Amino acid sequence: MTTRKRPSGSGGPASTSDRYLVIGAGPAGLALAAAFRRRSISFDLVDRHHAIGGLWDRENPGTPLYDSAHFISSRTMSAFAGFPMPARYPDYPGHRLILDYLREFAAHHDVHEHFTGGRAVTSARPEPSGGWAVSFSDGRSHRYAGLAVATGRQWTPRRPEWPGAFDGELIHARDYDGPGRLRGRRVLVVGGGNSGVDIACDAATAAVETRLSLRRGYHVIPKYVLGRPADVFAAQSPPLPAWLRQAVMRRLLRLLAGRPEDYGLPAPDHRIFESHPILNDRILHHLGHGDVTAVPDVVALEGPEIRFTDDSTWRPDLVIQATGYRVDFPFLPPGLVGAGAGTPDLYLHVLDRRRPDLFFLGLFETDAGAFPLLSRQADLVASAVLTHRLGGPAARLLAVRKQLRPNLSGGVRHLDSPRHRAYADQRVYRRELERAHRELEALRAGGDPSRWRDH
Repeated sequence: MTTRKRPSGSGGPASTSDRYLVIGAGPAGLALAAAFRRRSISFDLVDRHHAIGGLWDRENPGTPLYDSAHFISSRTMSAFAGFPMPARYPDYPGHRLILDYLREFAAHHDVHEHFTGGRAVTSARPEPSGGWAVSFSDGRSHRYAGLAVATGRQWTPRRPEWPGAFDGELIHARDYDGPGRLRGRRVLVVGGGNSGVDIACDAATAAVETRLSLRRGYHVIPKYVLGRPADVFAAQSPPLPAWLRQAVMRRLLRLLAGRPEDYGLPAPDHRIFESHPILNDRILHHLGHGDVTAVPDVVALEGPEIRFTDDSTWRPDLVIQATGYRVDFPFLPPGLVGAGAGTPDLYLHVLDRRRPDLFFLGLFETDAGAFPLLSRQADLVASAVLTHRLGGPAARLLAVRKQLRPNLSGGVRHLDSPRHRAYADQRVYRRELERAHRELEALRAGGDPSRWRDH
């Protein structure tokens, strides 16, 4: 058990030779905290919010959660390694149950004794001699041996730059809380991600009229396939080459629900899995019943009206931009691993390629539940910390390994977009994370480094 050392409140940063700082007490930070505890790595866990939970705690200012938010992967496939979700949970738990699960996980691993809430990191700068000088919002500062950034991807909205101005109410999906603000209004939802479709389904039953604006077509995958959650069905199916898997799923979806364009949606301009699908077949129900109408992309704001790419216009009361989020690390120096300019270029989306004391967790997109992969990321970080401490050949080989760029696509050519630059096929990604972790452990145990270098 680690003895907590509180940061100093006066003078320069308090020093430590071996303690790591984990920033963010959401799923990624908790996964790493558990891994650090298992490996007896000293650490502090901090969060600008006062309680554990990250974006899954709706009390936290800025969370993108809304009343109807549920997991889009099933509980069977979405748990941390070694810590299954309770059998009493439904197939697709809501946000309250997920928050309960996260706090039970934290309690199980005794994370609370390392946690300080209500303390934001205002600055983290690498020291010339190694380690990090970190300043906090309470005026304290501390030196850490390493930094693990687990602040997540969904806090800073990405807003489209439309010409003109809108006379009605315009918000980002991050500021949407539930159907209450939709009642009696004409609502335009912009964006085909799962949040946008969820909000459009809320509006279908609450608003006077709802339109869903999409810039491209998407494939729609039902949450249940042949009576099983879609991800369970996929996991229980035999592994297939990407092209065959795409062909089989396309045919299956055609049989189950027809084509997206049969419901007034634009035809997808890509093959299935090349972009994120819509995991919500409720939208097909509402489109088929006229509760939601699909419209093209927005091109301009014209006072009380919105103009679309087909030159049609509409006069909504409320526009909700479900247009995603951008990765942002305001506490890191500009230019460090591309901080503030997009998803960093990292080995396996985790290890910084230049610094052995800097790690990121949760900065990926995948076609399955994230929590199991966060567990594997955390194991890799813990092994990398211990390998670096060995120094000598082990540390040098780790530095070589971090320059490799394994193909994580699973044979699928994803669309070129900010979101898909961090996309990974979950089976391939899990395999690569586990292999890198095993090889680091073997290297630390005195294994043959020659075979490890060749991958």
